[in-house]
Amino acid sequence: MTLWDGSYPFYPGATACFPFDTTRAVIVTTFLSMLLTFIIILPGIRGRGRLFWFLRLVLGLFMGAVILTVQFTRDWETGWVQANTSYKSFSAAQVTADVGLHIGLAGVNITLRGKPVKQINETIDYNEHFPWNFGVDYEHSYSEGLEKGLPSPILYVAEKFSRQSPCAVHRQYRTAGHYVSLTLWLAFCTWLISIMLFSMSILLYGGHMLLVTATLILLSLLFFSTARNTLKCPIRFGPASLRTDYGESFWLTLAAGLLCLLLGLAIVILNSLQPEKLKLIFSMDKSREEEAWDRSCLAAEPSCSVQDGLMVPLGELCHVSSATPL
Repeated sequence: MTLWDGSYPFYPGATACFPFDTTRAVIVTTFLSMLLTFIIILPGIRGRGRLFWFLRLVLGLFMGAVILTVQFTRDWETGWVQANTSYKSFSAAQVTADVGLHIGLAGVNITLRGKPVKQINETIDYNEHFPWNFGVDYEHSYSEGLEKGLPSPILYVAEKFSRQSPCAVHRQYRTAGHYVSLTLWLAFCTWLISIMLFSMSILLYGGHMLLVTATLILLSLLFFSTARNTLKCPIRFGPASLRTDYGESFWLTLAAGLLCLLLGLAIVILNSLQPEKLKLIFSMDKSREEEAWDRSCLAAEPSCSVQDGLMVPLGELCHVSSATPL
């Protein structure tokens, strides 16, 4: 087991750990390092431009971090239920546990946590990941779970997402996950383009690219919503039913999309109505530079004016006039 597969590297077995994702940790650490690096140079910026520069920095890094992080999270759709259920197949033992379902773009995580954790002489604390991304066979992962003898609640929920299941949700979620991932990668590219345009002071086109980014993000949410709204089989554990709702990644993506939309609209509107205020926000106010230029010209005026070039000493003028014949 390696450190980079989203699992704890110190525990044996193939159990994937949902609460700790090393990919997310690497992305967040990278963006936080960039933020701290720019904060170090913040005192070197003078005047009110410092505040505007810091706000642009925080908002830009937030949007980029969200777009990139949600690609690898496993909580686009989540659900929990507490149930009294059988623990193993061909066994009459019953356990009280929390069963969790966490759906991401690349697969599902199913958790089983006993209440209490120690029951029937075993530690009931499972977390299994069943992927369906490109190059990975979901049925193979499910077969490995059967061979390992995973608890019945985990296999029961995993079977609902298999190809052979009458629920027929595997294709919808898998296809939606691929489209959402592709759309978010396009949004990340347009976000990078907008950052480059703003750095080159091309504000209007930078605002347009922010609107494109917002459109792609909101379109990805639409793709995922279509899969979630398909008819699903109920997941029941006796009288209890496991119901899912949109998770943290979905709402975080929605917030990033709306933020991109509002910022893009604000930049386009300000560029049309009040371009000077927009230049002030992006530290492009030229009034101070023009004032400094005027002061330099005024200081150099006695030596470089046209009148100085036309003035002739009085002695030379008299000499020229006396030499001229009447």
